Amino acid sequence: MPISRAGLIARHTLPAALSALTDAATWLDEHGCQPIIEQRSAEAAGVQRRWKTARRETLGLGVDVLIAFGGDGTLLDAASAVAHSSSDVPLLGVNLGHLGFLTEVGRSEMTGALEALLQGHTRTETRLLLAGRIEHAGAAPTDRLALNDVVLTRGALSRMMEIDVSIDGQFVSHVKADGLIVATATGSTAYNLSAGGPIVHPAVDAFVLTPIAPHTLTNRPIVLPASATVSLRPVVEPSPQDIVITFDGQHGVPLGSGESIEVRRAPRVLRLLRTTARTHFEMLREKLKWGYT
Repeated sequence: MPISRAGLIARHTLPAALSALTDAATWLDEHGCQPIIEQRSAEAAGVQRRWKTARRETLGLGVDVLIAFGGDGTLLDAASAVAHSSSDVPLLGVNLGHLGFLTEVGRSEMTGALEALLQGHTRTETRLLLAGRIEHAGAAPTDRLALNDVVLTRGALSRMMEIDVSIDGQFVSHVKADGLIVATATGSTAYNLSAGGPIVHPAVDAFVLTPIAPHTLTNRPIVLPASATVSLRPVVEPSPQDIVITFDGQHGVPLGSGESIEVRRAPRVLRLLRTTARTHFEMLREKLKWGYT
C-alpha cells in the first residue's frame, strides 16, 4: 500500500522523542510523504506552524500509517486513539524509552524503517483487542478497549481485595489478591510478566488471567481461549471507593460496590507494522537479556 500521509505522535514530555519526531517528519516531507503531527506533540516540539496538525482522537483518520515516538506507553496511547475511532490505520513504534516490546524500531534504525515504510517493505501483524464492559449500578455501562490488558486493582491504597471470578458463566474461584490482570498475548510481556504470568507468543489466540500477589500461592495464572468471557466482581465492604479498572495503564474507571466487569474479545483488531526481520524470540532475547553475560 503506498504511503502518502503519515500521522506522528510523541511522548510530549520526552525531548528525545520530540527530536526523533521532528527528524522523521523532516525526512518524510523531503521524500514526498506528508507528515501530520498530533497537536500536543507539535506544540511541545515547536513545529505546529511547520506541518499540519490534528487532535489525538482524529489523528488516525485520513493517514496511511500512524507512527508513535516514545515507549510502549506512547504506542498504547496511539492504539487507544485508533481503537476508539472508526480508523483502521496500522501503527509503527519508534522506541525512545526502555524495554519497548511494542516499539521495536530503535532510534538508530529509524531512517531505515522509514525507507522500508515508503517502499512497502513491511509486514503487518494483527493483534487481538480486549473489550471491557463495566456494569454500573443505576447508570449506563462503560465500554473500553485495550491492546495489552485490563486490570482490576485498588487505587491509592495498596490492600488485598477479594474477587469472584467466572468464565463463560461458570464460577471459577474466590480470589484474595492485590488485584487481577486480564492480558492478551501482546500484553503478556507487560504487567502480566511482572506479576509472574507466562510469556505468550503473539500468534496464540488466548487471554491470560493473572492474580497480583495472591494470598493463596495456589492461585496461579490461567491461560484461556480468546473466545472466553471473563467476569470479575469484587467482594467489597459497604463503602470503599478505591477499586479501579485500568485499561492498558492509560484509562482508569472507578468501580463501585456491587459493580462488575466483563472482558471478552473485541469485535475489531489492531494492526502493527514491522519494518525489520527481527523475530519475536530475537526481541525477547534482546529485551530480557536472555543469554547475556
